[in-house]
Amino acid sequence: MVRKFSDFNLRGKVIFKRIDINSPLEKGIVQMNPRIRAHARSVAELRDAGAKIVLLAHQGRPGEEDFIPLEQHAKLLEKELGTPVYYVDDVIGEKAQKAILQLRNGEVLLLNNVRMLGDETSKTHDSELVKALAPLGHYFILDSLSVSHRDHASVVGFMRHLPSGAGKVLHDEIEALKRMDGAQNITFIFGGSKVEDSFGVMKRWLSTNKVRKILVGGALSILFLHAKGYGVGGSLAYLEKTGLLQHAKEAREMMEKYPGKIEIPSDVGLCVDGKRVDCPADRVERGEIFDISEKTLLRYKEIIYDSDFIFMNGPMGVYEMKEFGWGTSHVLEAVSRSEAFSLLGGGHTITAIDKFAIPKEKFGYVSLSGKALVEYLSGKELPGLRGLTDNLGRFSV
Repeated sequence: MVRKFSDFNLRGKVIFKRIDINSPLEKGIVQMNPRIRAHARSVAELRDAGAKIVLLAHQGRPGEEDFIPLEQHAKLLEKELGTPVYYVDDVIGEKAQKAILQLRNGEVLLLNNVRMLGDETSKTHDSELVKALAPLGHYFILDSLSVSHRDHASVVGFMRHLPSGAGKVLHDEIEALKRMDGAQNITFIFGGSKVEDSFGVMKRWLSTNKVRKILVGGALSILFLHAKGYGVGGSLAYLEKTGLLQHAKEAREMMEKYPGKIEIPSDVGLCVDGKRVDCPADRVERGEIFDISEKTLLRYKEIIYDSDFIFMNGPMGVYEMKEFGWGTSHVLEAVSRSEAFSLLGGGHTITAIDKFAIPKEKFGYVSLSGKALVEYLSGKELPGLRGLTDNLGRFSV
């Protein structure tokens, strides 16, 4: 159990709020995205409650191309909020502290990239960030599952010093995950190429009696087809190049241990000389597997419509290419029409939803998290959520 921000009397109080607005860049320009929109709505509720809001966030990692200050992010948040978002190119210094002390009720301040602090990722409770800023605040709000798996100063450090709770974005994610924890007859749909992440979730849930089926697509399906003994044409070189081939034995053992639970494609869309050629999965000789095909889709749709809960992470193929987005678009459309509650996650999944113009309201919940969502579903403890639970008994509000 964690507290929600609405459990606090926030008017006139300084709130440190950890959000995740880590965003894609195009030629150095930060792009508007669902994370910024979602956090703007959450910030608006705090603003309307009369709080003095100090936003903590990161962008990229030191040494990487997308490691930049957050000035552009402030402007995008301001555009969504419709009210000013003040920004200082400082995190813990005199400029930052002065800006915090000058905040009025309902005002919003975004500090610079917290990863510009040397000990953001190496220390937690006694970091420079916490030492400098905790004395200036009244409450801390963690508002992102997507950073909750990191034992970083801006995620867990304030929780030993300030009463803490979950923001709206995090609370909504937790509620969707709770719904999954209590569900039966769950269908998992895994695509993409992050095999280790998918395997972690699959193993945990296959050990329960809750899984109806696991449907695979993308690079994951190529791995399972190879593990079953099918030829995969030119895609074998892809498995070797990416290191996915080393997981073939594990995939084979999983199918043997849980017979009938993992559905692999019965036919596929091949890329042969740049063109799409559909082919039965057991007759692939040349070309590369870029998509699922018709018989597979019909079987997958039958399972989707007979499920009570659906979790999807990853595309069914190379959806970025027009000829090979067919499987991904049709599976997403089927999930959107299913009567099951659906939880979707992963960056490529969200991008595909936008690409194929499927309204997000047609799904039960579209998660903004990536690695943290996978770790949660794999049964791993997330430091951020553990910290909020521990904090519940530490302070009386």
